[in-house]
Amino acid sequence: MEVMASIMKDHILQLLKEEKRIDGRGLEDARPLTIETDVIEKAEGSALVKLGDTQVLVGIKVDLGEPFPDLPNMGVITTNVEFVPLASPTFEPGPPDERAIELARVVDRGIRESQAIDLEKLVIVPGKLVRVVFIDVHVLDHDGNLLDASGIGAIAALLSAKIPKVEYNEETEEVTTLDEYEKLPVTKIPIPVSFAKIGNTLVVDPNFEEEQVMDGKLTITTDENGYISAVQKSEGGSFKLEEVVYAVDTAYKKAEEIREKILEAIKKE
Repeated sequence: MEVMASIMKDHILQLLKEEKRIDGRGLEDARPLTIETDVIEKAEGSALVKLGDTQVLVGIKVDLGEPFPDLPNMGVITTNVEFVPLASPTFEPGPPDERAIELARVVDRGIRESQAIDLEKLVIVPGKLVRVVFIDVHVLDHDGNLLDASGIGAIAALLSAKIPKVEYNEETEEVTTLDEYEKLPVTKIPIPVSFAKIGNTLVVDPNFEEEQVMDGKLTITTDENGYISAVQKSEGGSFKLEEVVYAVDTAYKKAEEIREKILEAIKKE
């Protein structure tokens, strides 16, 4: 396996010297992206994202629960990731491993730190009763860059979500669910864009083979106002200042293209 990885890395490095990639893309070219929303009938919101041969399904469920004690005037977000064993020979049955936990954490951070959801509008009774938003990510096919696919799927599913209105009776403390629906209060559209460093070259949207030989990975999540809400460096390696600046500038441009595709998918509902 090590010999094969070494041969593959040498091949990829040789291509990069000519500014080519193993699948024929340019250094800044992402794979084809398709986004389909409302694909899970019983979920409040959902999205199926295909990034090249990587495929991720995201479902949104919204329930009622208690707020965190230190955040009595805010609703709750919780993000979970499941690696379906059939999606990759590297996935195994059982509870989430470190990769799934890290993926959930980074997707959650991009949404939370950008304040993509107005959590104050999810409060029904301050300190007692709020809406709890569950973001469930299911990886169906793994061909690299799960983080971008999952982050795109999460925000697309949130934008598509519809929740029933509720009424709270202060005297009886009963909650009545109405037949009227409203959109989740999503106010920002954070988009993650990932870069793999292979040798001394950065490439956008690494596929599975590129991730197997990369020296480091950098993911930058930005919103439509140009703010960076999350930065994740993984897989070791180091990045020079000029590489980080390049990645940030490129992430802004790529995120805007992706954001337009998400909005197009939402309009088709």
